[in-house]
Amino acid sequence: MIDKRTVFEIHRLKNMQFSIRQIAKQLGLDRETVNKYIEQPDITCQKRLGRVSKLDPYKELIRQMINDYPKIKAPVVLQHIQAKGFAGEITIIRYYLRDLRQEKKQAFIRFESRPGEQFQIDWGHFGSLVYGKSSRKLYALVVIECYSRMLFVVFTHSQKQATLHRCLVAAFLYFGGTPRELVVDNMVTAVIERVGSMIRFNDAFLDFLRHFGITPKACNVRAPHEKGKVENSIRYIRHNFWPLRKFADLDDVNHQVLAWLGTTVNQRVHQTTGEKPVDRFVKDALNRLPDPLPDYRETESLTVYKDFGIRFDANVYTVPPRLVGKSVILKADSRTVSIYYKEKEVATHTRKWEKGLRVDLPTHAEQVRKLRKRILMDRQMMVFMSLGQEAVDYLEKLTDASQPLKKTVTHLLQLQDKYGASSLIYALRKAMTHKLYGFEYVENILYQEMTPTVCHRPVALKNEDLNQIRLPQPNLAEYDALALARRKK
Repeated sequence: MIDKRTVFEIHRLKNMQFSIRQIAKQLGLDRETVNKYIEQPDITCQKRLGRVSKLDPYKELIRQMINDYPKIKAPVVLQHIQAKGFAGEITIIRYYLRDLRQEKKQAFIRFESRPGEQFQIDWGHFGSLVYGKSSRKLYALVVIECYSRMLFVVFTHSQKQATLHRCLVAAFLYFGGTPRELVVDNMVTAVIERVGSMIRFNDAFLDFLRHFGITPKACNVRAPHEKGKVENSIRYIRHNFWPLRKFADLDDVNHQVLAWLGTTVNQRVHQTTGEKPVDRFVKDALNRLPDPLPDYRETESLTVYKDFGIRFDANVYTVPPRLVGKSVILKADSRTVSIYYKEKEVATHTRKWEKGLRVDLPTHAEQVRKLRKRILMDRQMMVFMSLGQEAVDYLEKLTDASQPLKKTVTHLLQLQDKYGASSLIYALRKAMTHKLYGFEYVENILYQEMTPTVCHRPVALKNEDLNQIRLPQPNLAEYDALALARRKK
C-alpha cells in the first residue's frame, strides 16, 4: 500500500487533467495502482518511515550556535556535538551550516497570487470566555483570500482536528468556493513533521483537502513573512475588533465578528491594494464546493452509564434509558450535540460550554419514571413491599442509588426464606441507618447478627418455577377489622 501523501498527489494530478499513464509515470507507480486509488482513495494506507539523520537530535543546538556566533566553523561545531554523543562525519555538518546560512541571507519579495489561487490560514488566541463558574479558552481561525484580501474569521473553544476542518468548511461556504492552494504554518493538525524542505502532512488533513481538490503549502519554520497576509490580519483583529467589546458566549462572539466582517473589514479600502476586498474578490475564480458536503463534526464513540448519560467535554448529556450499557456515537459542532445508536438519531441537545452540567431532556426522565413504575409492579416487587414500610423505603433508596432492582429484590427474598421476615426487616432498617444499599450489605448484617431459620419445603416440584412461588406477608390489621365487624353484628 502507498501512503496518504501519494494518494493526495494522485488526486491532485487527476484534478489537473493528467491521464492515468502520466500520473503513473510522474509518481513511479503502475497504472493499476493509480486507477485503484482514484476509485477507492480511502483504502487504509501504511505510513512510510521517514529517513532519520544522525544530525537530527543536534540541529536545534547548531541553530543556537549560528545565532550566537554567525561565523562559527564546521570543525568547532563538530567538536561541541561530539562531546554530546554525535557519531557522524563533518561533511553532514558542513552541508547543514551552508543551508542555515543560506536561509539567513535570503530576502523575501512580496508575493501576489492570482484570484482564487491561494488562501492563508492561521489560529489566534484571544484569552477566554467565562461560563458560570468555569471558563473556556477562546481561539480564532482566520482565513484570507490572498488576491482580494477578503477576510473570514470564526471563533472556537478548541483547535482540534475536527474543529479545524469544520471551520474551514464554514470559510469555504462564506467565500462560495475553494482555492487551489492552502497556506498553513506548522500546526500539528496540518504538519506532522518536517526535515529541511521535506514535509510530512497530517493524514487526516490530507484526506480533508482531497475532497476539495486543494494543495497544502506549509511555511518554513520561523518564517512568518511567508504567510504575512494572515499574520497582519490577526493583528488587525486584535486592535480593531477585540477592544471594548463584551461577549455573552461563543455564539455572540461569532455573530459580532460576522457583522464586523460584512460592514467594516471587507468594505474598507485596503491599504496595499487600494481597493475594497469585496469589490476585488472574484468568486468565479474559486473551485466549486462538492455536493453534498462531508460531515466534519466532532465524532466520538461513548458508553451510556447507569444514569442514562454520556460524558462529553466536561458535561453529561442524557439518552433514552433503554440504551444504558450500550455504545453510542456522538457528533457535535459548536451549537448542537447529536447522539446516534445504530445510525439512528436518538437524542439532540444544545451544546453547553459551562463545565460540570447535566443536560437532560424531559422525555428521558419521564421514560425512567415509567420504567421504574413498571419494575415496581412486578410480582416479586409486590411481595417484597408487603414486608412493610422498611421494605418500601429500602426499595426507594435502591432506585436512587441506581442499583439493579430485580436482582437485588430476588436476593433479599432469598434472605427472607433463610432468616425470616422479622430478621430481614431488622437488617433493612440497620442498612438504611448506615446508608448501605445492596443485598450484600443486608446479607452481611444478617450473617453477623442472626441465626438462620431453617424452612423445609413441604414438597419439591419438578417445575422449579413453582418452587419459587412466594405469597405476600398477610396484613393482620385487616383480619382484626374483619373480626370486629362480625362482633358488631
